[in-house]
Parts: sequence; C-alpha cells; structure tokens
Amino acid sequence: MPNIPALDRRSLLAAGAMLSAAPAFARSVRQANPRFPEAFLWGAATAPHQVEGNNTASDLWFMENQQPTIFAAPSGDACNSLELWSTDLDIVKSLGLNSYRFGVEWARIEPEAGLFSQAMLDHYKAIVAGCHERGLRPLVAFNHFTAPRWFSAQGGWMNPEAPQLFARYCDRVARAIGADIAMAMTLNEPNILAILRPMLPGQVWDLQRATLEAAARRLGVERFSCANIAAKEDIDAVEAGLAEGHKAARMAIKAVAPDLPVGLTLSVIDDQATGRNSIRDRVREETYGKWLELAKSDDFIGVQNYERAVWGEKGRIPPPADSDRNWSGTEVWAPSLAGAVRYVHEATGRPILVSEHGVGTNDDTLRARFIPAALESLKRVMDQGVPVLGYVHWSLLDNFEWIFGYKPRFGLCSVDRETFERTPKASAKVLGAIAMRNTL
Repeated sequence: MPNIPALDRRSLLAAGAMLSAAPAFARSVRQANPRFPEAFLWGAATAPHQVEGNNTASDLWFMENQQPTIFAAPSGDACNSLELWSTDLDIVKSLGLNSYRFGVEWARIEPEAGLFSQAMLDHYKAIVAGCHERGLRPLVAFNHFTAPRWFSAQGGWMNPEAPQLFARYCDRVARAIGADIAMAMTLNEPNILAILRPMLPGQVWDLQRATLEAAARRLGVERFSCANIAAKEDIDAVEAGLAEGHKAARMAIKAVAPDLPVGLTLSVIDDQATGRNSIRDRVREETYGKWLELAKSDDFIGVQNYERAVWGEKGRIPPPADSDRNWSGTEVWAPSLAGAVRYVHEATGRPILVSEHGVGTNDDTLRARFIPAALESLKRVMDQGVPVLGYVHWSLLDNFEWIFGYKPRFGLCSVDRETFERTPKASAKVLGAIAMRNTL
C-alpha cells in the first residue's frame, strides 16, 4: 500500500493553485504522462443507511415501513455493514485502493433530540482507526440524506432551527473523529431534488407527497420533511435550509479541526448545448448556481456524475439509439465525468474530489469498460490543469438504492441478501489494477 501524504487545507489549496496556474508547456508534458499524481486518492464509497441496516431511528426507515410509501422495498438489514464494516475495509484494501468514503449516521448518533450516543461515536471512531490500520484515507460524509426521525418530524430542513441542530451534531462528530480523517463532506447531493424536479413524472411527486403526509399523520405532527423525498412545491425551501445547514456545519467543523478540508458533494450531470438557442445554461443556473457559489468558500468540492444531458432550445435531446444504457434506460457515456469536473472547477476555482461515479447495471462487463474509459477522459482534463484530488467509485457494494430498493446494482461487489457474503466483480479488479499502478 503506498504511503499517502497527509492532506490538510493548506496543501489542498496549494495543489489547486499550482495545477490551475500551470504553464502550457508543463501541461503538455503532463499530457504525455499516463501516471496520476502520487498523492491521488483511489477509493470506493458507501453510505450508512444504504449498507448498515436497521437504521430504525431514521426518517427514511419510518417512511419505508408505512402505507402509502414511495419506496419499492424497505432497507431492512441492507448489507449488514454495521456489523461487517471491517470486512468492507478488508475488501477495499485487497483491491489496492488507498481511501474509503463512508458516512456517519446522524440518526444513530443522536436518536433523540439532544441525546448523543457515545457508543455510536465510538463505533465510527473504530471505523476510522480501521482505515488507518489498513493504510486507507478516511473520507467522511457527515450527512448522506438521512436524518433522525425527530428532526424530520419538526419540519426537517424547512425548520428555521435546522442549521443549528445540524451544526450541533457536526460539532460532536468532529470532536470524536475530526483529527483523524482526511476530508469531511457536510452534505451529500443537496441539489438532488432540483435535478429530479424536471425528470420525475407528476405521479411520482404525488406519491412522495402522500408518503410524507402519511408519516406526519402517524406522528401527529404538522409536517414531515426529508432531504431526498419531498413534495415538488417544497424543493426550494428544503434547498434553502440545506444551504444554511452546510454553512453552519462548515463553521462547526472548522472550529474543532481548522486544518481539516471541508466541502460538500453535488450531483452534476454533464450538461451539453446543441443548436443556437440551447437552454443548457439556464438549466445549469437553476440546478447548480447557488451551490457552486456557496462552494467557493469551501476547501474542495465533491463531484458526483453518472450521465450527460444534451439540451436544445426546447428541452433535453434523446440519446443515440445505439448508446449503452444503465438499469433504468439512461445513457451511459464515459466522458461525462470529465465534462462535469471541468465545469465545476471553472465555476468555483476549487479542487475537485470525484466523490461518486459509477453505473447501475447487471452487466459488469459494461462497468469494467466504463471505468477505464471515464478515467482516461478525467486524466485528460487533469493534464489540462484541472486539480482533481481523487476518484471514488460508487459503490463498494450492491446496496439499498433509496426509493428503488435493491434493483439497481452499482457495486464493485455483489452481496448475498441472506448470508451478506461479498463477492468482488471483475470491474473491481479493473479499478484496483489501475489504482495499484496509479496509471492507465
């Protein structure tokens, strides 16, 4: 396992400045070099609710287990990673990766308002220690959509007190593990509802509203609200609360660990324009504008890309009929990662962590082809001066994929739903070989 130099805010910003300011000659030299930077982070990602199982104090668990519900299936035991986390770390190490992105679960750490579980803080502290024992850099999301049920029953992110409640929790987490992790992500994809707003049909939004209304009735509260399940008319208010939550969390974490790099992650489609009056730029502003402005004050920004969209003057243009498709029929186009990364860096000036990238498919040969093709395009934009800190693949495991249940398979490893046995796929070995060589 290579010895990875320590990451802190100063080295992060210095690396970004050097890459951004690199002269044309130096860039042309790097174009001929297939090697990634020596400190490049190669990782795989998980999220607590999606892999741990039995997250019974969370808002989404409550909504999964009611009628009506937008969820195709409940999360249940998930991948049992609450017990098998050390097995997961062993797999990451065995693949030749040098980092692991995981999340801490707010609903486990603060299951009731103001009641913090030292046992659960110690649990996540043990995972961080396990990363270090295996030579892995811990990349930690403080919130990956889910929140405690009590938080969402108070209006969730639309509650004026939400930012400070989140900051209080982040302070506790930072005091427990902040000195020992490599990077902190406050929020995961807080713009996901804005991306989904034009995509999902009206009946899906209606069912989401009905799910939330049923949850509120069961608890006898006025409003139940979540970060990734919302009524369409509430999206702007949820996003406003999340934005204030990020700022409050960043301040809380920095107060405890001033040198810890802090950012957020965004879902970013590679939006492309075609024709003279393309609506691409308007779509970008509506989907990313406020978040990219906010991220200018962060140490880095996480980019999470899965697809491209080609925009004409009237809307999105259908993909070519012969294109590769994922489980839902969406086009799989490997260069989309590079396009998304370039756009976000140009808009913010921040160093980029590819904090998620992958493809949901039962055809692992597609994933095995997709990974090196996407990395080739990513390396090209790096050679042109875009500072990319690392590549984290989604996901380590076939896991619970929110409203779609267990049908989408994004994992580098399959998981037996009864025994929880993990089996690395061929694509895992493809990524691992690139990581161990640190070159394409």
